[in-house]
Parts: sequence; C-alpha cells; structure tokens
Amino acid sequence: MQISVLEFFIENCYSNEFKGKRVLEVGSKYVNGSVRPLIEKFLMPAEYIGVDIEKGKYVDIVITTELLEHVLNWRKVINNMKEVLKKDGYIYITTCSKGFPHHAYPYDFWRYEIEDMKEIFKDFEIIRLQKDPEVAEVFMKAKKPKNYIKPINLSEISLYSIIIGKRTKEIITTFPILRKMRLFFMIRSFSFKDKIKKMLILK
Repeated sequence: MQISVLEFFIENCYSNEFKGKRVLEVGSKYVNGSVRPLIEKFLMPAEYIGVDIEKGKYVDIVITTELLEHVLNWRKVINNMKEVLKKDGYIYITTCSKGFPHHAYPYDFWRYEIEDMKEIFKDFEIIRLQKDPEVAEVFMKAKKPKNYIKPINLSEISLYSIIIGKRTKEIITTFPILRKMRLFFMIRSFSFKDKIKKMLILK
C-alpha cells in the first residue's frame, strides 16, 4: 500500500463518522497493507467487516483500497458497494489511474480517472476527489444521499483498459499479443529503473 493512501485516510476520516459505526472494507485480503489497523485503533468503529468477493449486509461505511483495478466486472462491484451502504453512509475508494504500471495480483484490468469517478458516483455526494500526489492513483470520499433510490446505469461509461491500452465500455479478458509484449517490456523497464535508483541511493 502506498504511503499516500494512508495519508488520504488520515486527512479525510473523522471520528464522528466512524465511532460506533459498522464498516465494510471491500477487497480486504491483506496483500500489501491495509487501513484497518489505523481505523480500528483511532476511529473506534463498532464493527469492521473485511470481505473479498462476498456481498455484505447494510453497513455505515464502505472502504476499498487498491481493489477496483483488479475486478473484471467493475460495474457490478461498484453497484453492490452502493447497495450495501446505508443512506447517509460514507464510501472511501483508492484506485489506480492511467500511468500506473500493470500489476496483476492476480489480475489487472482498469484505470480510473477523476472524471470517471465523477460520472460513476454522480448519484452520491462527492466530498473529496483527488489525484495521488505521488503515483498515478485516484482517491475519493463520498456520501450516499438520504434520497437515494437505486444505482445509476453505468453501462455507457467507458474506462481505460490496461489490457487493450485504450478506453472501452466492453469487458475484455484476453490480451492482444502485441499489447502483452509491450506491457512485459514496460514492467521490466520499471524494475530496471528501480534497481538503478536503489544502487544510486546506496552509493
């Protein structure tokens, strides 16, 4: 987990929003860090539920960090998160935007931009929406309105597909061979650049 993800939560989470509330973190499998210890220790929720590929009951807060780029059917996942959240509840999302390298843990499909999040969550009150100052990511805090009826239709929204290297409405699962080769060499290039930086820092 990027340090900037933790900073986003430290700057935007308030105890009155969390204290005594039920929290749902979607995509909670501990791969590279979690905001859970921070929230449980300092914001005192009544319950913190972590799920991976499961639908929960109604909750006061939904958290998903570094998950949305990894789910194939992003529309279904986002609408499920909207549905399980109580009215007046908060949702916190961090996810990758274009420019973040391919990282299949185990899959990597999408990139989200500020404008995408505005469109996807136009049925919510967006409280905070920002680009990560360090890497290509988007952070969002939003509130489900009291007059919420049902999720908006997301079928006409296109996202940047890491698989085909352009925006699309379609769900694509197979890498074109040239795109796969290009990503392979980009990843190797990033790794090589990191190794050079580390060597320079050590000297």
